[in-house]
Amino acid sequence: MFLLSKPSNERIRQFISAQRELDFSDPNAHSDLEDSPLGYSVDHNRIELGEGEEIFARAVSALRRWETFNFDWLELLWPDAVIEEGTTVAVLVHHLGFWSLNACKLARVIDEVEPVRRYGFVYGTLPDHAERGWERFAVKWRRDSNKVFYDILACSRPNKLIAKLGYPFTRALQKRFARDSMQAMLRAVRR
Repeated sequence: MFLLSKPSNERIRQFISAQRELDFSDPNAHSDLEDSPLGYSVDHNRIELGEGEEIFARAVSALRRWETFNFDWLELLWPDAVIEEGTTVAVLVHHLGFWSLNACKLARVIDEVEPVRRYGFVYGTLPDHAERGWERFAVKWRRDSNKVFYDILACSRPNKLIAKLGYPFTRALQKRFARDSMQAMLRAVRR
């Protein structure tokens, strides 16, 4: 949804409530594909956060608090949302003089022990999102090297006409999001 002014909290609540009942706009939202379906862009970004169990625990805590969305040009609504399958959130972005409000629903939670300790979630876009696709946010602790990583894997394509027309800008915004999200996670685990 594209808006000329920042929506009120009530408008945001109504938007999330209406989107919550809808199915994912992409049938692959439950997947963890490494290959892109035809017509989709895949972005895979990773940053090393440090070493050891304590860093992994801090990273998991930061992910559960949605710290990966903690930067000035974007707002996650609502940051107290519980990380569990079915949770619906919205992302409010201010860019180029207008606002965009996009909803996603958590498709699954990742909590694996072997072969790599991994915690995270996959969320998929809902019908009123400018993009169609899914994104995986995960922290991984490779016990063989003791290193902890934050990993973002996104698979998307434009869903709305304005996103298609502004595709180069949309791609730049996606890259900016990944960069800022990785930096937010680094800040969160170093506190």
